[in-house]
Amino acid sequence: MIHLISGKGGVGKSTVAAALAWHLAANGRRTLLVELGDRSYFRHVFQADVGAHPVQINSHLTVTRWEGEVCLKEYLLHLIKIERVVNLFFDNKVMKALVQAAPALKELALLGKITSGVRRIGPALPYDEIVVDTYATGHFRALWRAPMGLAEAIPFGPMGEQSRAIVAAMKNPEQVRYYVVMIPEELPVTEGLELARDIQNELEQQPHLVLNRWLESPLRLEQLKAFHGHGFADYLSVLLERQNHSCKTAESRGLPFARLPWLFTNNVSERIAKLAPHMEAL
Repeated sequence: MIHLISGKGGVGKSTVAAALAWHLAANGRRTLLVELGDRSYFRHVFQADVGAHPVQINSHLTVTRWEGEVCLKEYLLHLIKIERVVNLFFDNKVMKALVQAAPALKELALLGKITSGVRRIGPALPYDEIVVDTYATGHFRALWRAPMGLAEAIPFGPMGEQSRAIVAAMKNPEQVRYYVVMIPEELPVTEGLELARDIQNELEQQPHLVLNRWLESPLRLEQLKAFHGHGFADYLSVLLERQNHSCKTAESRGLPFARLPWLFTNNVSERIAKLAPHMEAL
């Protein structure tokens, strides 16, 4: 199963992705945690040199980082079969400019690699679960729309065929699952629900909504009214009202829904370990 995690920047999607991967690995699933892009967040979390070559964190968890151009090179090598020809392509200045000017090629290569296992194409990925810390909302849309656009634009040939196969996998709930991470504030919830709507409309899937940083207060709103006029009590009342409203808004969509507690620790590794058991709800 492929798990794709997205959400507005700053909502903790990378931490949620890591916690989900940790949970799956703890349950005996061979799990690959993937981050996309040229910078690594997980290298600080796991104190490891996370790059294109997978790094073993424990007996069931492996972490890696995939970049578009590297994946594109792997994809072309799979099609052409001759490494020297592929190297000539990437060493050519005109071709380099083309790759930079056509980001859809990189997006296609990334999704091609992510879905290669379920499509049974290319080198086998020896994992039961692949958890992908994808891009934030806008870039994530561009990621899945790339193969859709190419599938329509190229009716024949290997690139068109691969694009259609990728789209088919992305729409298959038995192969790919989506998670939209939010925090209980108006803008992240609004942006997250818009992303969930687009996943439903374009990918024909029911994404899982994850409300992160949920504050469990020892006092209910009714009890806090007795302390009206006290600074912290008033602040807490506003915070609880805001998160309750956000929760009701998210739940009203009728999608799979889970809340994750707000953990007051600066140690990210500790936060991931504590959040992992809560992933059972997903």
